[in-house]
Amino acid sequence: MPVAPPPPARRSTAFLMLYALASAGGVIAYLPLLSLLLPMRIEHVSGDARLGVFTATVIIGAIVASGSNILFGWLSDRSVARGRTRRGWVIFGIALLFPAYIAAAVATTAAAILASLILVQLAINALLAPLAAIMADEIPDAQKGVASGMLALGSPLASAFGAALVGFAVLDETARFLAVPVAIAVCVTPLLFTRSIFLPDAPASQPQRRLARRDLTIAWMARLLVQVAGTVLLLYLYYYFESLASGRMPIDTASGVSRLMTLVYILSLPLAVGLGRMSDRTRRRKPILFGAAMLASCGLVAMAAATEWRMGAIGYGLYALGSNVFLVLHAGFAMLLLPSAQHRGRDLGLLNLANTAPSLIGPAIAWMLATPNDFTPAMLALAILTLLGGFAILGVRSEERALPQHAPSPTTTP
Repeated sequence: MPVAPPPPARRSTAFLMLYALASAGGVIAYLPLLSLLLPMRIEHVSGDARLGVFTATVIIGAIVASGSNILFGWLSDRSVARGRTRRGWVIFGIALLFPAYIAAAVATTAAAILASLILVQLAINALLAPLAAIMADEIPDAQKGVASGMLALGSPLASAFGAALVGFAVLDETARFLAVPVAIAVCVTPLLFTRSIFLPDAPASQPQRRLARRDLTIAWMARLLVQVAGTVLLLYLYYYFESLASGRMPIDTASGVSRLMTLVYILSLPLAVGLGRMSDRTRRRKPILFGAAMLASCGLVAMAAATEWRMGAIGYGLYALGSNVFLVLHAGFAMLLLPSAQHRGRDLGLLNLANTAPSLIGPAIAWMLATPNDFTPAMLALAILTLLGGFAILGVRSEERALPQHAPSPTTTP
């Protein structure tokens, strides 16, 4: 096994940009599918029963995603323990995405759509789980804020890609599905050619580990509360705006939603990077996360009060700015709290439950409180949960990780 030179105190801007691009590929893997392609396909297949079919499909997919993310995170941990890297699992995830999206492209019944989504979720999490652990392994703590901010690139890029998919009339539905794994491979592949450098850390005391587990649990709960709203809007935003603009053609609604998502995600990118850099310099991350959650909650209240498209779009813009900043900066913040370097993939998989469990909670809220023509009670409930998530993050006792960890011996691969 080749030995690397001493690990750098900072990773290059080029590496951070390649990692952000690869993470954007991970967002492309699910955002256009769940926000546009899947709702449109189910609406075509199921008609007026679309909310029920869509909700059941998403819930089952979330269960698969929860388990598979932990599994592939653990498997990547085992690879690291044997002196290899996590990049092989990333390659496996990319390869699996191609047959998964082909299956989704040819699905013509509700059962076939469900089966294809299960395969897609397995492939997505085979990609995402080791990719998240690479950030914990290879990006120094002093750069995790700005690196997290750069993750905001994923949403506008994925939204723009989704807008292109539904905007080009020359693409039929099958071509839209097949274009997704190609775009993912283009985004992720450059990172695979970078060197893998594990950053060694000092051991932590038992009290420090206990504090980290407590803080990580609180951070997990805060993300869960905020992410519930993110999940509902990711899955039901198309239907929400459809309720504000009855009579529009589905393709027009999808195109308008994708353009709106792209715009607000582009606006959130410089904000997230700037605030991430500020959090690295000041080492005060909780006030930034709290403020972002408050902005998101205000946006949801505005969405609840909206009676036409423009009001809903303004409310969604406020929500998306706050939510995107919170979620991307929270990712780096939580990595500072991981109690064991040897189990980063597994622990990040458990932390990822805060992203997948909302896919069980959110659809239930939408099912109970929303109708195809009225999302007001659901938006108010989500605003309250987001507000609680912002207050929860204030319960984390450590601003900066106090427990450096032992990582595997530094290794490098081409």
